[in-house]
Amino acid sequence: MTMALMRKAYFAIGLFFLFSHFSAGQDQKLADSLLFLYKNGTYPGDELALLKRIADVETNPEKQLEISELLIKQASKDSLIDFLHNGYLQKGNAHQYLGNNVLALESYFLSLKYAHRIGDEASIGGLMISIAGSYTAMGNSQNAQNYYNKGIQILRKVNDSIKIGTALLNAGDDYFNSGKLDSALIYAKESEIIFKKINYPIGQAYSLGNLGMIYAEQEKDELAEVNINKAIAILEELEDYYPITVYLTYMSDIYIRKNDFPKAFNYAQRSLDLATQYGLKEQISEANLKLSELYEEAGNLPTSYKYYKDHIVYRDSVKNIETVQQMANQRTDYEVSQKQIEIDLAEQREKNQRNMTIGTAIALLLIGIMAIGLYRRNNFIRKTKQIIEEEKERSDKLLLNILPEETALELKEKGKVKAKKHEAVSVLFSDFKGFTRYSEKLSPEALVETIDFYFSKFDAIIEKHGLEKIKTIGDAYMCAGGLHDNEKDHASRMVLAALEITAFVEETKNDVAASELTFDIRIGINTGPVVAGVVGTNKFAYDIWGDTVNVAARMESMSEPGRINISENTYALIKDDADCTYRGEIEAKNRGKLKMYFVNEVKTAGIMNG
Repeated sequence: MTMALMRKAYFAIGLFFLFSHFSAGQDQKLADSLLFLYKNGTYPGDELALLKRIADVETNPEKQLEISELLIKQASKDSLIDFLHNGYLQKGNAHQYLGNNVLALESYFLSLKYAHRIGDEASIGGLMISIAGSYTAMGNSQNAQNYYNKGIQILRKVNDSIKIGTALLNAGDDYFNSGKLDSALIYAKESEIIFKKINYPIGQAYSLGNLGMIYAEQEKDELAEVNINKAIAILEELEDYYPITVYLTYMSDIYIRKNDFPKAFNYAQRSLDLATQYGLKEQISEANLKLSELYEEAGNLPTSYKYYKDHIVYRDSVKNIETVQQMANQRTDYEVSQKQIEIDLAEQREKNQRNMTIGTAIALLLIGIMAIGLYRRNNFIRKTKQIIEEEKERSDKLLLNILPEETALELKEKGKVKAKKHEAVSVLFSDFKGFTRYSEKLSPEALVETIDFYFSKFDAIIEKHGLEKIKTIGDAYMCAGGLHDNEKDHASRMVLAALEITAFVEETKNDVAASELTFDIRIGINTGPVVAGVVGTNKFAYDIWGDTVNVAARMESMSEPGRINISENTYALIKDDADCTYRGEIEAKNRGKLKMYFVNEVKTAGIMNG
């Protein structure tokens, strides 16, 4: 008996950690001993150096994320660029382990920014490969190849064996995914030779494992099994479990081809148990799918269905939430096209009916049948056009959810939108205190439910005050007022909306039924000139740019929980209508000293009526 084998993602080491510190690699035993020293305060030397070392060698992604965030927090106090570079690098590695691809990219790009500032060519090249690996995991081959080429070109000049070996192994990822197994094999062999020569265990383990995976795809099972078993042995010594979960599913495939289903079950179950223990969502999904296939092959359909449902849940949690809207648009286009196909098929069927009737019916009866046929055809087309119009209306509503009305009309009429400068726009940023740490403990379903609970109310408040929602990024919410030229009171309406948002968040904190969903919120507002426009072609997005936006973000980051922090520009517009407290000139990151004010309450009826 045979079973269709699922095509797995090639395991690429640069996606996760090797570029964080090439000199030693990850080592859980060392990480545990260093963490013990840190918690007991018995370590010699600098605290930041110890945190960096722990983040470098930690193999548990949850712990690695916690340590890297602590390192970033401590390094930010004194703007220590080298430690910030390393902290964001390890944070990106941890997110990549956990399947949080977008968050991994955000951290990698921040790390790349600091690497450029310190002029570290080796780190820049390594980060290029890590970014490429993230794009590979997201299925964006074009971006992945671009960053692989840049990274390898830089690393060839650096002449660091570990970095070059890692880059070569990771670059083979796209060759593997595109079915170019011979090219992938060349890259993996070269990297294995490099790692073996310099006695670098973690790199050698991944090279052997990847060689085994390539051989497995080529159905060279003996070579595959030998290489994978060598890799697992090294990784167990290093207590590095993510790649083991990948390799175990490949071992399961090998034994399926050998018709040894007990061993195939055993390897698949080991992969699931290990992935579950360490919270590795992508591999939990893969292992569940493999067990579902095995139980289906064994004729146990109820158990197969259970594992398949679990596979879907974890598979969808790895995908980016923002793709849901794109999928909805694609679905609408598909439904409209299907209706058009129905029209064409119906017309063809009626035409054939009329042709067959002509040969057997008299002229009068033929005229009658044709009249009836035409009536039915026109009636069917009228109803179908109505359905198409309804579907078009749905698409238009989806477009208006993404873009302002006048921008959406311009895009539909001209196919593009011209960027426009606005001289006076009020921009608001909000952010939940402690949301990131809280969200890591939630299931994907609960996380979306929590975000939707707050942001749905925010949307209603923004719409009520005639403002424009721009976008959300994680738990951050951004909106603007004054993007329509006839608006003069946008600053006042923005302050009213901010007060209503803070009141809603405070009421939620006091609501016993919502006690598990409560947070403190910080809000910042600034007013000034911006440029607004649409970026992208296939997946466009409306956004605003300018120094005004950057200062608004600084107002939010310098605010306090439960407070609304506004700039001098905004204060000048609303000072007669609202009670504010002057905070003084406060140092803002990359901005120097800025005058800031806390909004306390509305003090006149004018702003309320506005």
